Amino acid sequence: MRIVILDGYSVNPGDLSWDALRATGDVEVYDRTSPEEVVSRAEKAEIVLTNKVVLDKPTLDRLPLLRYIGVLATGYNVVHLEETRRRGIVVTNIPAYSTDSVAQMTFAHILNITNRVEHYAQENAHGRWSNNADFCYWDSPVHELSGKTLGIVGLGNIGKRVARIAADFGMDVFALTSKEPAALPQGVQKTTMEGLLAASDILTLHCPLTESTRHLIRAETISKMKHGAIIINTGRGPLVDEHDVAEALRNGHLAAYGADVLDTEPPSCDNPLLSAPNAYITPHIAWATVEARKRLISIATDNVEAFLNNEPQNVV
Repeated sequence: MRIVILDGYSVNPGDLSWDALRATGDVEVYDRTSPEEVVSRAEKAEIVLTNKVVLDKPTLDRLPLLRYIGVLATGYNVVHLEETRRRGIVVTNIPAYSTDSVAQMTFAHILNITNRVEHYAQENAHGRWSNNADFCYWDSPVHELSGKTLGIVGLGNIGKRVARIAADFGMDVFALTSKEPAALPQGVQKTTMEGLLAASDILTLHCPLTESTRHLIRAETISKMKHGAIIINTGRGPLVDEHDVAEALRNGHLAAYGADVLDTEPPSCDNPLLSAPNAYITPHIAWATVEARKRLISIATDNVEAFLNNEPQNVV
């Protein structure tokens, strides 16, 4: 069985192993594949694994041997599902492999903002503490989370984990979710979008990107939030209007924005958030802990083995 991985570098830049997958067939790994290279690299493969390389209808039409597509991520919008279903190609994804990692990054951003960790570390690296008259100093407020209100948009696996951590910090937790109130984790209160915007000291986004959630956070919704609120986005970049968020940071309505995702990745140099005050942007690495990537490769291998045994799992 010929297996081609089109863009393996982001999952495994060399610190992990594909050996378990190699036991299932003849595996060829490409670090990256341009749109023009997809057909030439995959045309003889029965199994193709992809993370971000798009497999659209014109491409699928030129891959007659293809029987299985394994998406090396949870989201699978890179695959033309209508065409794969028409052709009987099995498509699988990797669900819930990065829940702990993304929840951890969510609070890394929150704690960096509220405790000014990066700011003070940089100040001290330049001698600020060494030249201080007192045993400590602060030039901007630091805040505790206990008693603050966290608003969560989307209460899937990650949202629920974030809610649990927030509760341990002593926060009041509200959520915008389709789940019934009786199904919510203990201590989480269901509310409307209007209620969430009004109540949240910190608003964190964990919902899918759909037409109804695209630019969910924009000038109109930001205006309904508390002055000095914080927004965290470890979900999808287009959940926010980046220009509107940057403007709210500049005029002070938002105290800070912490994000691991942007509308376009990698971003252009003139992305407004890269130069906005109190914007803290990490390069889409919340999912990429060593532990999460190990789980991803393990589940991807299990998915292939299940397909070869005619018992496909994690089918989308």
